[in-house]
Amino acid sequence: MSELGLVVEDDLDLAIIFSEALQAAGFEVETARDGQKARDLLTTTIPKVVILDLHLPLVDGPSLFEQIRSDPRLKETIVVVATADARLAEAYQDQADVVLIKPISFTQLRDLSQRLHKE
Repeated sequence: MSELGLVVEDDLDLAIIFSEALQAAGFEVETARDGQKARDLLTTTIPKVVILDLHLPLVDGPSLFEQIRSDPRLKETIVVVATADARLAEAYQDQADVVLIKPISFTQLRDLSQRLHKE
């Protein structure tokens, strides 16, 4: 049984790219295009990895990040923060497992997939 990867991204093209990167690393992938769907999924699943956009409709990324970090069930979950905001990225540098600054390059995704596959 493959492990779950959750992509929380409102941009469809990026959601597809992130999903493909996780699938390439051997994950079964769920996608949430807004923060409320992600919040609902996080109450019923335990993903090994979450790729989290910080700017989302309905429930924002920082609230979801806090939910993940405060839930004992998700203490082992790897959180990859993805944002176009360099200052926000810097703020999460010490809290997230990985911080990606958009636009995301193919090299970053390839390296991320390889790293996640090994962990």
